[in-house]
Amino acid sequence: MLTIRREEPEDAEAIARVHVHGWQAGYAGLMPAEVLGRLNPVAWAQRRRDLGTADPEHPFTTLLAEVDGTPAGFTTFGPYRNDQDRGDLDPTCGEVLAMYVEPAHWGDGTARALLAAAHTGLAARGWRRYRLWVLAGNTRARRFWERAGLLADGERTTYPVPLSGGRPPVPLDELRYAGRLGG
Repeated sequence: MLTIRREEPEDAEAIARVHVHGWQAGYAGLMPAEVLGRLNPVAWAQRRRDLGTADPEHPFTTLLAEVDGTPAGFTTFGPYRNDQDRGDLDPTCGEVLAMYVEPAHWGDGTARALLAAAHTGLAARGWRRYRLWVLAGNTRARRFWERAGLLADGERTTYPVPLSGGRPPVPLDELRYAGRLGG
């Protein structure tokens, strides 16, 4: 049975594992294999703790999806980040900052349920529109967002993927998608 609940502090490692697995499967062929291979769920969990993502006062909300008590996915949403800057928030528009699902749960409705829960959370804060960023080459994710009613709005940016050894980052194109909430 699928349940969705708000992140609690003890969920940091479970969410980080889902996040890393989502990157490794979803970005294979898009990001360098060395980047995906060195992802560390323990470090990502500590970053979540350091950011205080489970704090009810945090501007962004993370919801955890569990299937029969096992973490299956998560989504994080909140105010739109101007220029993807967590310190420059637009109070007039929402954003889905992240949505990742364990590959074993791709296509089983977990992502749709997480998106519905994010819609509810965004609308509860009074937003009627929202945005998100997706890698241009991530056709699977782009199809998901388009089926959900979002469209690329023409805004683009570059996501710099850091490499080891002092090499310059790999630039990946991102597209901004926009959608409406409610009627």
